[in-house]
Parts: sequence; structure tokens; C-alpha cells
Amino acid sequence: MGYLLKEEIMKKIFVLLFAILIFAPSSLCANEFDQAVEDYNNGGYIKALNAFYSLAKQDNAKAQYNVGLIYANGLGVKRDLTEAQKWYGKAAKQGNAAAQYNLAQLYQSSGIKDPNAYEKAKYWYEKAVEGGLKEAYTNLGALYAQGLGVEKDHQKALELFEKAASTGDSAAQVNAAVLYAWGENIRHDKMKAYENLKKALKAGQSEASGHLDKLCKESAWVCQE
Repeated sequence: MGYLLKEEIMKKIFVLLFAILIFAPSSLCANEFDQAVEDYNNGGYIKALNAFYSLAKQDNAKAQYNVGLIYANGLGVKRDLTEAQKWYGKAAKQGNAAAQYNLAQLYQSSGIKDPNAYEKAKYWYEKAVEGGLKEAYTNLGALYAQGLGVEKDHQKALELFEKAASTGDSAAQVNAAVLYAWGENIRHDKMKAYENLKKALKAGQSEASGHLDKLCKESAWVCQE
């Protein structure tokens, strides 16, 4: 059974991180960074990339992350996941949680050919979780749910999905519901499954509809309001 994943942290978080992580090693670097942000926001992706690249070579983690993001999304340049992985990796090693998350996603995706990809994805999702990035809980849970890069453990997966679901993550709500209803080695709770699916559906998660129909057919009493 497939599980819903959170997507790469892209343009919305890109801007958010700029707002939060605006400081730089010197006032000159800060000015360059600020100008690159402005260029990016105005659609000047190549100009922004050149400025970020210059700062990235000076080990500025925020700039390294942004270079990776631009390459990953093909903003003004040809999409290049190998280049994105390189720069995400540099920022991730410096503790940038967003880079850790996006790097983990690259390893998890089929685009990066690596026999140890899932193990690496798990490692970087865990680092992102440690860095306070709640989005990482869902995808880390999916690895445990499917036994990818780690021993299959539906109970551990459920714990991770619940943490994400509690923040309003509709994908995690669907995943938690699936395990509550049909998970392995778990005490099933059809009512919790129903509640999570209703929340996800209300949030616009269309995947919840099919699971809800199945649940109501199997256990009609749960769906009687």
C-alpha cells in the first residue's frame, strides 16, 4: 500500500527561509544576499543564482541551500538534480534543516541512483526532524511504513504520522488513518481512522475519500454520525 508523501520544500519555504535566515557573515555578504533575494522575488533567477553561488562557495549554508533549490526546480536554468544534491548536501552538513529535508527527498526519489538511497534518506529526514522541521515526520514515517532503508515498523510509522497529523498535515492524517484501520502489528482503532480521514478530507486531501469509503463499507458503525 502506498503512502502519501510531503513534497519538496520549494518556493514558498524559499521565501520564508529568506525572511528568517537573513543574517550573513558580514554586512557586505548580507547586502549581496538581500539583493539576491530581491532579484529572485522579481524573477531574476540567473542573477540571483550567480550571487548565491558566489556566497555558497564561501560556505554560506543559506546560499548553498538556495543554489540547490534553484537547480532542483529549474528556475532560470535547466533542472539538474545532481547539482541540486551537491549543494543541498553542503548546506545539510552545516545543519540547514530545509536542505536536509530536500536532500532526503532526492535520495528517496527514483531520480538519484544509489543502492543506499533509502538509508541516506532516513538519515537526513531524522536530521531535519532534529532541526525542528515538522514536514520531515511524514516522509520518515513512510519509510518505516514500507520498510525502506529501515526495518518495517508500522507502530513507529504511526507515531511519526501522528506527530505530523497533530500539526494539521493532511497527508499524515491519511497515513495515520490507514494504519489505524489496516496496519500490521497495531491495535486497530477504526474511530481514530475515521476521525483522521474526515480531517484530511476537510483539508482538501482527496486521497482520504477512497479510504473513507472502504472504511465505511467494512465498519459501517464507525461512519454513523
